[in-house]
Formats: sequence, C-alpha cells, structure tokens
Amino acid sequence: MRRLWCSLALLVLILTAAVGNSLYLTHLTGTITDLLEEAQGMAQEEDWEAADALTREALAHWQDRDLYLYTTLRHADTDEVYTGFREAEGFLRTRESREYAASTARLIARLELVASMEQLSLKNLL
Repeated sequence: MRRLWCSLALLVLILTAAVGNSLYLTHLTGTITDLLEEAQGMAQEEDWEAADALTREALAHWQDRDLYLYTTLRHADTDEVYTGFREAEGFLRTRESREYAASTARLIARLELVASMEQLSLKNLL
C-alpha cells in the first residue's frame, strides 16, 4: 500500500510540474509576443529606436531564462527563436519595415508554437 501512495504522489508531482511549466511558458511567450507586437507598431510608425528597444527587451526576457528554456525545451526550438531574434535585429538595422514585420510575425508564430507544444492536451500526448 505504501508503494501505491508513493507512486501516486510522484505522479501528482510530475503532473503539477508539467502544468506549471506550461503556464510559465504561456506567460513568458505572451509577454515577449506583446513586446514584439508593440515593436512592430513602432516600426510601422518609423520609430526605429523604440522598435529596437522593444525588440531588445523581448530578447532580454528570453535570454534571462536561457538555462530554464534549454533545460525544458528542445534545443532546436530555442535555437529557432534565437535565430528569429537575430533576423529581426538585422532588419531593424537596415530599417526595412516590411521585412521586419514579416520576420517579427514569424518569430511570434515560433513563440506561440513553443508554448503550444508544452500545453497539456490530447494532441501533445499522442
């Protein structure tokens, strides 16, 4: 009987960690997405300094959690997000608003995919 309770406690702990990770990633990617969408708006208004500052702030949010993200996510996924940030920064430097908007949209989509992959759903379990 003791083994059953220990096993059940371990399962509850794992489920709690999985749900906590999912909620945390949803919050993190949502915050970064909001910053990037605001940066897109600034770029459309040709306020390149504000767009640059917001993009760097979004990248800082991602980088500040680097160890956690590389521990809990696939490395390929985190690398794609970093690549997306570098691409967006390149278009910021050249001040190409259409290309910046497109690269930021791709980056936002990647962030949403990262969050959705960690959701506790039937689709992810199968």
